[in-house]
Amino acid sequence: MQSEFLKPLLAGLLIAASVPPWGFWPCSFIGIAILDISIANKNARKRFVLGFLVGLAWLLPSTFWMIDLTPPGWIAASLIHSSFLAVGIALVPPRKGRQLALVGIMTLVELARWRFPFGGVPLASIPIGQASGPIAPLSKVAGPLLIVTVVTSAGCLMSTIIKTPKKAVKVLTKALIIAVGLGTLTTFAPNGDEVENINIAVVQGGGPQRTRATPTGAAIVFANQVSATNNVETPVDLVVWPENVVNPDPDLPEAEKNPSRLYSDDARSTLKNLSKSLDTVISAGWFHKDPEDTTSNLNYVEVLEPEGQVSGRFEKVRTVPFGEFVPLRGLVERFAKDSLPARDVRPGTEPAVINSSLGKLGVVISWEVFFEERAREAAKHEAGIIINPTNGASYWLTQVQSQQVASSQLRAIETGRWLLQSAPTGFSAIIDPSGKVIHRTGISEQAVLQADVGIRTGNTWYTEIGIWPMLVISFMLFGLGRRPHFFGR
Repeated sequence: MQSEFLKPLLAGLLIAASVPPWGFWPCSFIGIAILDISIANKNARKRFVLGFLVGLAWLLPSTFWMIDLTPPGWIAASLIHSSFLAVGIALVPPRKGRQLALVGIMTLVELARWRFPFGGVPLASIPIGQASGPIAPLSKVAGPLLIVTVVTSAGCLMSTIIKTPKKAVKVLTKALIIAVGLGTLTTFAPNGDEVENINIAVVQGGGPQRTRATPTGAAIVFANQVSATNNVETPVDLVVWPENVVNPDPDLPEAEKNPSRLYSDDARSTLKNLSKSLDTVISAGWFHKDPEDTTSNLNYVEVLEPEGQVSGRFEKVRTVPFGEFVPLRGLVERFAKDSLPARDVRPGTEPAVINSSLGKLGVVISWEVFFEERAREAAKHEAGIIINPTNGASYWLTQVQSQQVASSQLRAIETGRWLLQSAPTGFSAIIDPSGKVIHRTGISEQAVLQADVGIRTGNTWYTEIGIWPMLVISFMLFGLGRRPHFFGR
């Protein structure tokens, strides 16, 4: 009985081990194999419990960073998403059709937790764990859901070999045929075309982790960014600053200003001078109270041209639950008012692009890079390059930052675009269209990453079709698994 419950715990821990910062991508396959073995011939109630244990062992360690910000939130998120998996596994048949249904339901469960509740929490996911593995290129074919399907399928093939070694040759032959087919798809899938080469600089101002926003701290963060930007080598075409490093107080008459604080007119003047002196386009992340609605905050990226004029602005669309907006605020504030943001960020509504003299820049701000549709929207609106200004300065450990780099790798592959990730304290990165991390900073260091990158055009298959084919396939696999007589079993 004890080993019966140890197996799902081991399965969940192995899936967690595939996720950065550990990143042992083969562990996901083994974890799924153990999950499949664990639920075979079990009744629905036991499958529910086993699925729940897998979810807890998977999510609690891989989202452990949350304990520094909100211990109750860490527990609640893990319980909610483990329940998703528990319900899904309970619906999988115990014998015939089990593996088909498991492939379908794992894909659907992953999608569900990327979307629900409160917009979803797509962290510590199976695709993130494969971002540096050999199947990552599949995401340009049909997105991250295809990766979930392939990982689960591979795990099921492994479990079949473990349980019935006599079928090993047959199963391995089948696996080889599938692998060749997927490899052929990946080889022939379009990846876009390079139309222009530009020099870019990703600027990281540096500073300590686990910091919170303060009026005097805002001036220090801004000064660090300016100091780092002075190390950019010219000529340079594009300079990318992180999210909300321009966090100013409202403007005051000069005589009333506190020299230890940052004001919006001073920040704007400094940015204009930098763009002119470097003769470059600069994108910078702003964060401040909404002047038209003092109950809201604004989080946006603004682009300045080499002459200093603003060419465009993009307001963050996907905001962070309990970090940038509070769901059910009236209820939640009764229990945790002091740890909640006083104002919600007003979400934007415009497509994820900004027009500039370099063409359209795709913009996915921080959290948005975890949602595959945001980068896809940028590519669909003809962005030639994608920037991901972010701010991980308040986080403990490097779990979020390393998972974000992995997500950026997937978004680059899915869209066939270079992706530039800029953070004030790390990780900042330059990622090519194949998902390869060309450069990456360390935590807390002041650094400039500079490279020649391509402005690209054209769409991958995933950019064209989105998640719908995989959604249909997942429901079909689950349905056919629940009705195995369709295959004459």
